Amino acid sequence: MSFSTNVKEEIARHLGHGRHCELAEIAAIINMCGKVNIMSPTEATIKIQTENAAVARKYFTLIKKTFNINIEILIRKNTYLKKNRVYILMVTNAIKGMTILKATKLVKEKNGMCKKNYNINPLLIQSTCCKRAYIRGAFLGGGSLSDPEKTYHLEFVNPNKTHSLDLQKLIQTFDIDAKIVQRKKYYIVYIKEGTKIVDLLNIMEAHIALMDLENVRILKEMRNNVNRLVNCETANLNKTVSASVKQVEDIKFIEATIGLNTLPEPLEDMARVRLEHTSESLKELGTYLNPPVGKSGVNHRLRKISNIAQNLRDEKGGEL
Repeated sequence: MSFSTNVKEEIARHLGHGRHCELAEIAAIINMCGKVNIMSPTEATIKIQTENAAVARKYFTLIKKTFNINIEILIRKNTYLKKNRVYILMVTNAIKGMTILKATKLVKEKNGMCKKNYNINPLLIQSTCCKRAYIRGAFLGGGSLSDPEKTYHLEFVNPNKTHSLDLQKLIQTFDIDAKIVQRKKYYIVYIKEGTKIVDLLNIMEAHIALMDLENVRILKEMRNNVNRLVNCETANLNKTVSASVKQVEDIKFIEATIGLNTLPEPLEDMARVRLEHTSESLKELGTYLNPPVGKSGVNHRLRKISNIAQNLRDEKGGEL
């Protein structure tokens, strides 16, 4: 079962805080995955279509509880694709259909004519709980969430631009930077930032999914931190090894050319310690000197040795 399906099943079990929230959630589901046929100012049919059984149950329950209306349910099954089961829920009683549309503010009247209202009516989402309910319904009707192990991406897919823009604005009232893009004939309201997806799950009251996503985020962050540390340590180690190889080459060149005993005593001691301890860090090398020398002192002496070696090479016209 996908992460997205788990979220839908969780929020489908959520009961609203009252009739006002139920109306908002019904309106969102119809706007996202419904088809409305308005026949007259008093008659309309409503059909929603979903592949998710939990969404179908939730919509059926909401209509029954809020309006005491029984709706017709059809299940279509593709014999070739087991998972391609489609649930179609229809309000075929035209008078009751218009009752639902008027209560959910999904119709607007002008000059005695009724037509579908694609805007989210402000009266429908006056309270914060109703805003939450609308977003919850929108996710049930046309939302999806990627597996957080792979990527962070939550989106709402809808064919109507007006409704998608209103949904984007609604989500933004919760300080979530939802963006919108057109993909073929659909408009996608989406969020890609992990922390904001967590916030939206909290708004929809999908608390189990929220905790699951947070756990994934924490583990990914820990893995990334460990990888960064390992990469940093590896880079430092490579740098240390490269420097050590160059220092040993310089010391051996001096030894073969003029002898280490010709160096000033502090540099001779440093050179012999480096030859004996080729893999030690500068800090560790300093502990082998008598008296001990700090990291900066060791670095200073090794630079002097390197300069002497380079001067000798220049005098001889290059490396031997």
